[in-house]
Amino acid sequence: MFKHLREDIPASIVVFFVALPLCLGIALASGADPFAGLIAGIVGGVIVGYFSGSRLGVSGPAAGLIAVVAPAILEFGYQGFLVAVILAGVLQLVFGYLKAGVIGYYFPSAVIKGMLAGIGLVIIDKEIPHAVGLDREVEGPLAFEQADGENGLSELLNIPEFLTPSALIISIGAILILYIWDKYLKHQHKVFSIISGPMVAVVFGIVFEIVTRKIESSLTLSQDHLVNVPKATSVAEFTGLFTLPDFSFLANPHIYLVAFTIAIVASLETLLCVEATDRLDPELYVTPTNKELKAQGLGNIISGLIGGIPITQVIVRSSANIQSGAKTKLSAMIHGMLLLVFVVLIPDLLNLIPRAVLAAILLRIGFKLVNPRSFIPMYKLGKNQFIPFVVTMVSIFFTDLLLGILIGLGVGMVIILLNSFQNSYFLHEEPGDSPADIRMRLPEQVSFVNKGAILNRLSKVPDGTHLVLDASKTLYMDYDVREVIDDFVQNSASRNIEITFIEPNDPALNQVSNPPDTSSFTNDSSNNS
Repeated sequence: MFKHLREDIPASIVVFFVALPLCLGIALASGADPFAGLIAGIVGGVIVGYFSGSRLGVSGPAAGLIAVVAPAILEFGYQGFLVAVILAGVLQLVFGYLKAGVIGYYFPSAVIKGMLAGIGLVIIDKEIPHAVGLDREVEGPLAFEQADGENGLSELLNIPEFLTPSALIISIGAILILYIWDKYLKHQHKVFSIISGPMVAVVFGIVFEIVTRKIESSLTLSQDHLVNVPKATSVAEFTGLFTLPDFSFLANPHIYLVAFTIAIVASLETLLCVEATDRLDPELYVTPTNKELKAQGLGNIISGLIGGIPITQVIVRSSANIQSGAKTKLSAMIHGMLLLVFVVLIPDLLNLIPRAVLAAILLRIGFKLVNPRSFIPMYKLGKNQFIPFVVTMVSIFFTDLLLGILIGLGVGMVIILLNSFQNSYFLHEEPGDSPADIRMRLPEQVSFVNKGAILNRLSKVPDGTHLVLDASKTLYMDYDVREVIDDFVQNSASRNIEITFIEPNDPALNQVSNPPDTSSFTNDSSNNS
């Protein structure tokens, strides 16, 4: 884990600067104290990072849980809500031991790629206002509709009214630094690989703020345009920032429903992020999903015990980690340690960081996720891949992360069902010895989704035909399909159709008179019609 410090340390610094405003913003958007978001970020980095099986994934508070967390805090109060977070962590541990992580492998590739592109669009849309000084909406929420009544598009129309020249100068300067660093400098000398572009951009922002305070106060940004980290001047004040759960809420039956909801949403978002992170990983590492669920469960238990909001693996921080060149999970752990050290020891320095710099870093990440050049390969794969990709991306932008993914999955399922009905792969027709002979060959797996195609094909068999139903290669046949074949056989006499069955796994050709008794038609090759 310590073999790639040269790559992991710079990457961890980038992730730290990306995670800091997101931790604060997601906590505020959830109705929690900003420090609760920092606790979740620290636990997600250090604890989950250590126990996780993910090589480059980064965990912390997630925007996708805001819709669940905010109402729960209002209903139970923060101490009661923490009990739900702990119970959710216990459930995630159970999911991991039950090997429920396999669910993550069943999400279509087009939906995962659409999710990445959709998140990239949302990041760009959300960060453009911060890049020019419009900082009314806190960092974090990835939903199209905002709490202030604006939305992702209407907020852009307010930019001329709230344009701050200093923020614009800082963001343009930071974007230029990031571009030049990635395009030219990091290929020129090793030192430019060790010192990352985002780190230089942040230093540029801090220096700009310090210099303008001393030379030209009119260019100095107000506190609203800077990072705002809670400060503690003593050990007592620092420990007072932590909130303990009130376990008397265990007697409230509704707390278990909220805990189950948090566990399901957090696990689903984690599994989606794991799949997306593995696809972004240059070495294509495959994360053990059950181990990841256990790590997330442990993290949520600890976060809830000390006053933090729920944790998931998060694609924005994970993609920033990968784009910054991380090689091992040590990067995620160091980013959590940096959150702890900086918050405890030097919050004043953090509070000099302009939000515009962080916006520039996120804009760069967002552009890489939604790079227009990635659309061409998806388009060439055909409409079955391109349509779910685009629908998922657009749905995430105009709704939120989880709803957008569900819409994309729904479209993907519709396409699968349509293909199952239209595609004759599941029931091949081959000419027999005479024009009146038809051979229909079933594949190895025949599930209920193939029912429509088989029913449609059987209905088109001409009257007076000799039909050979060949299931010799079939290893599994769903009951719904057997029922369709039974019904067809029972009605075949009225159409003068003679039927020959070749049973599953039976190499013999057993001709039978019409109509046969198929009530015992099974996958057992010893039962021949």
